[in-house]
Amino acid sequence: MGVLEKAIWYLELNVGRPMTLAELAKLCSVSPWHLARLFQTNVGLAPMSYLRTRRLAIAAEALASGDQEILPIALDAGYSSHEAFTRAFASCFGVLPSTVRQTRTTSQLTLMEPWTMHKDMIVDLAAPKMRERGAFRVIGLSTRCTFETNAVIPRLWGDFNPRCGDIPSPVGKAAYGVCCDMEADGHFRYVAGLESTSTRVPEGFDFVDIPASRYAVFEHVGHLSDFNKTVYTIWNKALPDAGLEPAKTPDFELYDERFHPKTGDGVVEIWIPIAR
Repeated sequence: MGVLEKAIWYLELNVGRPMTLAELAKLCSVSPWHLARLFQTNVGLAPMSYLRTRRLAIAAEALASGDQEILPIALDAGYSSHEAFTRAFASCFGVLPSTVRQTRTTSQLTLMEPWTMHKDMIVDLAAPKMRERGAFRVIGLSTRCTFETNAVIPRLWGDFNPRCGDIPSPVGKAAYGVCCDMEADGHFRYVAGLESTSTRVPEGFDFVDIPASRYAVFEHVGHLSDFNKTVYTIWNKALPDAGLEPAKTPDFELYDERFHPKTGDGVVEIWIPIAR
């Protein structure tokens, strides 16, 4: 059983009791950061967000049965009061719990079912090459997003490409897409830019300093439309299968002369820092 499947199993088994990210990560024998990143990449939610949404889905089914009052259902879902449960329920589904109880149906609600691995997302990947790389800086444009809202990233590249000539003291011609500052709720900062030796960051630009590290380097070969499948496979299968634990430092995509930005075809390297 993979790390993600094990985490889902534990969450579903303990859906009715309190659980923290640290506790879940310990059960899965990985770091909380690794588990949060794995969850976001594959499920599109942070682990605790998934758990809250599943609890609300189960609560909705209980409300529709009409056999219980709202407060016991709220307590079973992990909420300490009728009011707190009502706010969370209405925010998730756009209707009040009392409405679902009165109508005795969830047909108008989008309920989250237990997550299952999308086997069609697993693709064949060559074994990673292990490489050492010294510290370096990337200057470019940035955005904050989650893996659920990462549609903003292609637009960020569209904004950056015409401005790449504004980067001071660039090193080489390769472009970098850096994922950094991952938070427990799944938000992270993405920087599209160029390596630079400059300490000056032009107005309107951002930067990230990437420390020296040992990396597992994977290759995505083909069109960017299948890029998510490669990332999905790396985090959900390739890294666990290889027994590699990602470090908490930035990981990045490297776009060099083998990638053709106008067509979206070519080779993209994906560098994952590995804990020593």
